[in-house]
Amino acid sequence: MTYILLIAGFILLIKGAGYFVDSASEIAGKMNVSPLIIGLTIVAFGTSAPEAVVSIIAALDNNGDMVTGNIVGSNIVNITLQLGVTGLISPMAIERETQTREIPFSLAAAFLVLILISDQLLFSKEAALISRVDGIILLAGIGLFLYYIFVKARRTKKSLEEKEENPDTDSSWTKNIIMLTIGLAGIIIGGDFVVDSASEIALSLGMSQALVGLTIVALGTALPELTTSITAARKGEASLAIGNLIGSNIFNIFFVLGISAVIKPLDVSGVLFTDTWILIGATVMLLMLALWRKTFSRIEGALLAGLYLVYFVYIIIRG
Repeated sequence: MTYILLIAGFILLIKGAGYFVDSASEIAGKMNVSPLIIGLTIVAFGTSAPEAVVSIIAALDNNGDMVTGNIVGSNIVNITLQLGVTGLISPMAIERETQTREIPFSLAAAFLVLILISDQLLFSKEAALISRVDGIILLAGIGLFLYYIFVKARRTKKSLEEKEENPDTDSSWTKNIIMLTIGLAGIIIGGDFVVDSASEIALSLGMSQALVGLTIVALGTALPELTTSITAARKGEASLAIGNLIGSNIFNIFFVLGISAVIKPLDVSGVLFTDTWILIGATVMLLMLALWRKTFSRIEGALLAGLYLVYFVYIIIRG
């Protein structure tokens, strides 16, 4: 039964991502905002839902390692494997503001996580704790990011208002909203099936909770972003794809980790300190590639995907 649920989860993810991308793109056109903004907000928030569900449940179960490992691991997957595979499928032009604002914002979020889990190093405490106050600070970060997106959306809308618009009807709006909801439901339910069944299989094989969080759960909860981004890239919506991945990393840290810590303070083991540095390194590499190349080609895609394979082998050997 576990393997049947695993297969069913993958099917729901793939079909749900298709509906989600199509309807999100249509809504972007009707609202006169760029697909990048939709990717950074609606799509990013929607595809981050599995991380939110898994992390909140793990927080209630007093499993801080699972929460932080899931978020750090998912973000590493997004920046390396997912962006790499998406780039291999379809080269992407990176907008100037993505190079100078969105990616640096994601890098700042990763550094903030590093500071929050450095209690042993900075304050000589016995263990690291992401407290409720830390959670409120993180939630303030997502508020700042949403304000930035609001200002950007207003500016983008003004620049697009001169474009000729097709007349919208209530039925077309209703249809797109329904399809968006159906697609998101498929992504969330499919992701839940994949994570639950894969985690059950992994734990039966003797894997630790931290390792499961960094690998199986991180990969499983990142599948919505992967399927959505690949689908968007194949349909020529490259800006939506990259916006989804960068936006998802920002939502994961500021919103998912923040709300989880507010619900229940999170004890974090020292092993995740190394993984957070790896996340920072991967984000710095992405920023350098974005500023240097400005177009994300198959070469950069292969480089980032290869980096994830090296990391995956490392954490498996580390155990």
